[in-house]
Amino acid sequence: MKFTKTHLDDIVRCYCTSHMEIGDNVYAFFASENPDSQCYSYTGEYFAKKETVWEGDRGGCMSIIPFQTRTGEFLAVNEFYLKVSPSAAKLVWGRKTENGWQVRNLFNLPYLHRFDIYHVDDKDYVICAVIARDKRDKEDWTRPGQIYVGEIPADLENENVVLRQLGDGYYRNHGYSRGSFEGRVCGYFGSDYGVVRVTPPHDGEDWKVTRILEGNISEIALADIDGDGAEEIMTIEPFHGNTINVYKLKDGKYEVDYTYPNRIDFAHALVGTTLCGRPCFVAGIRRIDCECFVLTWEDGAYKVHTVDRGGGPANLDVIHHHGKEYILAANHTRNEAAFYEVTE
Repeated sequence: MKFTKTHLDDIVRCYCTSHMEIGDNVYAFFASENPDSQCYSYTGEYFAKKETVWEGDRGGCMSIIPFQTRTGEFLAVNEFYLKVSPSAAKLVWGRKTENGWQVRNLFNLPYLHRFDIYHVDDKDYVICAVIARDKRDKEDWTRPGQIYVGEIPADLENENVVLRQLGDGYYRNHGYSRGSFEGRVCGYFGSDYGVVRVTPPHDGEDWKVTRILEGNISEIALADIDGDGAEEIMTIEPFHGNTINVYKLKDGKYEVDYTYPNRIDFAHALVGTTLCGRPCFVAGIRRIDCECFVLTWEDGAYKVHTVDRGGGPANLDVIHHHGKEYILAANHTRNEAAFYEVTE
């Protein structure tokens, strides 16, 4: 694989990246984890057109997730700060209008870190993971995180999202990946409890939580990297950890099948995707070599493709658009928003 980098912007402590398609256009989002910081969108040829999504009265953005069912709308986390107690973390609603981007608060949820939107049986649900119930300071992990769920009303202007707690006891509740199970959307959450699979309601069933892997899991991604019909799991271990593993399902149990050999620290970003027609994982590490790499399965073995060094991605996203493929990188160490065009 070949990776051609484009520096998009200088963003201090660039942390979050995502994208949204509106009609024929794709918008790349980049936001900082700093307080009072902007979020920007980039669109057009090579993402050259820049717009402000929100101004500097916000910040602490951990995730931006577009709706599948509402054109030009997204939800995002604002005001998440590990060092601040009590937490002011909140979920916000954004949308593209004729006058630019508009953003308004939906609800506060202390230490809300990851979330997603599921569309099931003509309903939209939000699922929220808080990293801890409360914290005295940044290093306090004595209180576990939880998972909350709620139905998103059609009229967000006038109706509220009502949350209920689905799970508790997830210390350092940090990792998340959307996936599928038995042909239905689901979520995989990583914490010191291991990995749990959360399946939304369907045909009158309630939400279901199933533990599928033990261990201290900081981040998780899924892809059928070897094409055998069963998804492998890539993990970062432990919290903000120094080990990246790939687990393979063998005789009904997940076992480590590969460990990334480089010396690493503060690994943080994982994506399961396809590039150049091949299933793969994309990973980012924030310290030591601060590398971004793609892992594939070729000729019966795992193969590492180095995308970049020195960037230190906090988060990554992959875009497939009009026959082109891009890796978006929130290069935290380099204080940079960047993308890499991927070709053979």
